[in-house]
Amino acid sequence: QLNRAYGCDVPLVLMNSFNTHEETEKILQKYSHVSVKIYTFNQSKYPRLDRETLLPVAKSIEGSDNSCWYPPGHGDIYQSFYQSGLLDQFIEQGKEYMFLSNIDNLGATVDLYILKYLLNDKIKHEFIMEVTDKTRADIKGGTLIQYQGKLRLLEIAQVPKENVDEFKSVSKFRIFNTNNLWVNLPAIKRIIEDKTLQMEIIVNHKTMDDGLNVIQLETASGAAIQSFEGAQGINVPRRRFLPVKTTSDLLLVMSNLFTLNRGNLVMNAQRSFPAVPLVKLGTSFIKVKDFLSRFQSIPDCLELDSLTVSGDVTFGKSVSLRGTVIIIANHGDRIDIPTGAILENKIVSGNLRILDH
Repeated sequence: QLNRAYGCDVPLVLMNSFNTHEETEKILQKYSHVSVKIYTFNQSKYPRLDRETLLPVAKSIEGSDNSCWYPPGHGDIYQSFYQSGLLDQFIEQGKEYMFLSNIDNLGATVDLYILKYLLNDKIKHEFIMEVTDKTRADIKGGTLIQYQGKLRLLEIAQVPKENVDEFKSVSKFRIFNTNNLWVNLPAIKRIIEDKTLQMEIIVNHKTMDDGLNVIQLETASGAAIQSFEGAQGINVPRRRFLPVKTTSDLLLVMSNLFTLNRGNLVMNAQRSFPAVPLVKLGTSFIKVKDFLSRFQSIPDCLELDSLTVSGDVTFGKSVSLRGTVIIIANHGDRIDIPTGAILENKIVSGNLRILDH
């Protein structure tokens, strides 16, 4: 849409891991006809460490099972992008900035107002982080802090246990990182070649399928903010942060809360307030196939504040959810929400079956 509207040539670049590379290449074959140049490159592959011995689980580089390795987080973007050769290629083409986002954020589109600000402001901004107001659904999101005269990203994994509740506070830390980042390409090249890229290492504890406890050392792309000159955070509307990581998120973007306008998801104008509902779907909804089978049609969520669903629950057609709705089917029970039902500030529990005849 951007390239067609302005006659430009903005490419799409996908960073894959060894886990996603082959599948991504297969999917991209379906889009060979589009007018956007699509590039891919792989991020690094790091060995998992045995938590007891602190030695690599993999015994050798070649021949080790993929489960012994891991992609070291999206903070690896800068080094891997540089090593791929794409960074130099784009700089030679005269490109100045890249817009970086998580692939599951459906609200992450190129914002021309931010781009204009980057190009026209008197101060040279090598790094811009989009932040947005924190809600109850975002209490684990990283936030910006001022430390030793520079902006830094503070992630929940870096917070001592006794301060976690303080970190989650919506009143004390009012914004969080959307991970929509605008980064100057020549600045990336300079920082990598000068070896001045600084990012805090996040120690991630995992358990492998065979029960072995391991450590993964990861970095977050936003943590690089401290390495760039003129770095800044910009508070953006919530519509620029619409991640779909779970079927709870999927329910929201499939509902009438959003409409698609020129490739952008836009909040329905009939929604009386901009915050999205807090949705928690139970384990019966985890897989997309199971999720879709439980809805004859996606409910009306325009007036929904909060939805909690647990157990064996199905929804008929044209169901409307308003206010706070809690639906709990205990073990062995089943609840069928009937077609046309309007649930407003209701708790539904027990056993409710609707049978075809």
